[in-house]
Amino acid sequence: MSEGDFEGYGGRHVPEPLEEPLEQLANAYDEIKDTDAFQAELDKLLRDYAGRPTSLYHAEGLSERYGAEIYFKREDLLHGGAHKINNALGQALLAKQAGKSRLIAETGAGQHGTATAMVGALLDLDTEIYMGEKDVERQQMNVFRMRLMGAEVNEVTRGGAGLSDAVDAALEDFAKNIDDTHYLVGSVVGPDPFPRMVRDFQAVIGEEAREQFRERTGELPDAAVACVGGGSNAMGLFHAFRNDDEVAFYGAEGGGEGAGSKRHAAPLAEGEDDVIHGMKTRVIHDDTEVHSVSAGLDYPGVGPEHAMFREVGRCDYRAVDDESAKAAFRELSEEEGIIPALESSHAVALAKEIADDHDTILVNLSGRGDKDMEQAAALFDLA
Repeated sequence: MSEGDFEGYGGRHVPEPLEEPLEQLANAYDEIKDTDAFQAELDKLLRDYAGRPTSLYHAEGLSERYGAEIYFKREDLLHGGAHKINNALGQALLAKQAGKSRLIAETGAGQHGTATAMVGALLDLDTEIYMGEKDVERQQMNVFRMRLMGAEVNEVTRGGAGLSDAVDAALEDFAKNIDDTHYLVGSVVGPDPFPRMVRDFQAVIGEEAREQFRERTGELPDAAVACVGGGSNAMGLFHAFRNDDEVAFYGAEGGGEGAGSKRHAAPLAEGEDDVIHGMKTRVIHDDTEVHSVSAGLDYPGVGPEHAMFREVGRCDYRAVDDESAKAAFRELSEEEGIIPALESSHAVALAKEIADDHDTILVNLSGRGDKDMEQAAALFDLA
């Protein structure tokens, strides 16, 4: 299996003008990523700026409620409130060393856009964010944060005005401004080298969690669970455990309105093979409206490495409907005093679903729920 190819998934399916800059980026990444100077600077920023390592938390109340020992990898405690800062720091450092002066990014829930705005301010790089109009409406707090840190936020109104359309807009910008611009892709999606690059920068999640879990319990978890939109937090957790066959992988996709619905965001569970945004992967059928209660899962494709994991049977991907995710959001809040992001709530709901089958379950709590408070207030009549 060559770099960027995941058993036939992935690759670089792009217009000719993007071939050379992507090849240059891949070469720069391969040359710089393992150098002592780059790793030392990244480690320093992950520790001092982002707040790594994050803790491993045994949720005793939720464990009693669900009937299995539930552990959370607390990525919600990172600066910015989500795992997105890990990848943003890595790519921004890479862009700086490559002589780029401008960052662009797509965002759905706003967490990746926020992380990109943070590193743009930190490293003095001009920053521009593309965000679907419907996501701007439901994620106003993150829009405010991005603008406060100096980023320009562009509302994308075409198509479904969601994450997929924001990706299209960012790719068009990148094609026009390749000399001075780095496209800071937010998930393990897109043409090579983005899927493997984002995975590598997020792999710190699983590396820490594996060591912490063994130190705490003397063994590995029976199952590792994460939500999957593009799939960066999930791949970040899974990567360190990929050769541990005793650790079962579960991915929670956005099931939308539930079984049989034509409104969901579950390409792995219910999609088909196709090419989207420069990669071959699993894609939602044309007759389905892409929908999830969580903006970060509202994407019609998925990272190609996840498509491979599904194909070879390494991970069990399941659609978690909106109602189950909302119930988990409230249960974790009430039992542990931890308010999760609606994206992460899908993983919590899936942990509940598999609790009868596993004694110990490690869940990546990929983000906190501050950004979802207005939505939650309406969903649960809290105002």
